[in-house]
Amino acid sequence: MVSFIDEHKETYGVEPMCSVLPIAPSTYYERARRRREPERRPQREKRDEKLQAEIGRVYEDNHLVYGAKKVWRQLGREDVVVARCTVERLMARMGLRGATRGRAYKVTTVADTDQRRPPDLVERRFVAERPDQLWVADITYVATWAGFVYVAFVIDVFSRFIVGWRVSSSLRSDLALDALEQALWARKPAGKLVHHSDRGTQYLSIRYTERLAEAGIEASVGSTGDSYDNALAEAVNALFKAEVIYRRRPWKSLEEVELAVLEWVDWFNNRRLLGPIGHVPPAEFETAHYAKQENPAMVVGLN
Repeated sequence: MVSFIDEHKETYGVEPMCSVLPIAPSTYYERARRRREPERRPQREKRDEKLQAEIGRVYEDNHLVYGAKKVWRQLGREDVVVARCTVERLMARMGLRGATRGRAYKVTTVADTDQRRPPDLVERRFVAERPDQLWVADITYVATWAGFVYVAFVIDVFSRFIVGWRVSSSLRSDLALDALEQALWARKPAGKLVHHSDRGTQYLSIRYTERLAEAGIEASVGSTGDSYDNALAEAVNALFKAEVIYRRRPWKSLEEVELAVLEWVDWFNNRRLLGPIGHVPPAEFETAHYAKQENPAMVVGLN
């Protein structure tokens, strides 16, 4: 409204326009003066300007996927004191929105009807007391101009740390096996470890099950064959689709997807805040766990 008056005041005058517009002349003159003298602005307006810069930085640093709650949590970790409602208000003003999860419809695993499959050792209880106690694995897909690309993840249930991943243009059993090999190489698990998956043929292949046995890992397979049997892995897939695939499409090639997965997994493991583990990144959650193991008397504060 101030801009409108500025544009037409030479023709109609300020007071006549204010008499028909919902603004008092004194209010117009004060706002016009504040534009000339920014130091006259109210403290709230000055603080909002600084907060918008911080909010924009956090949003940019986190792949443009954080909503107000995550931005507020991250600002708190950086000792920026601000109310959550303020973050919501300023993000709305800035036009910033968090990623929302969608649904994937393409089938990426073919159910195996062999009744000799491994038992369901998890029974939808996705909990663990330490790292490398329970892993879950799943495959999702990405449509590209060159055809479908498939992404396999192996996730540690304790911290949600993605311990293995691979991208392929084929659903062959090597895709899942390569992700498992990466996880074994990166983690070198010791002690009892259960590997849980759905009933897809990739996970029930002879090569895959033999590799699990060779590594001393117990295989577990969902008993009913629906998404709830592997809900945690499905949730990570949904985050991946919402935060990367849907926001940055169209995708041209496998190589483009592979680079994006590499970047996202590094961010997810080391910087993304996860509510189920106390609004900290997976790597930080595991570091705190090991610190407690080394010194049980230590109190590790998680923001």
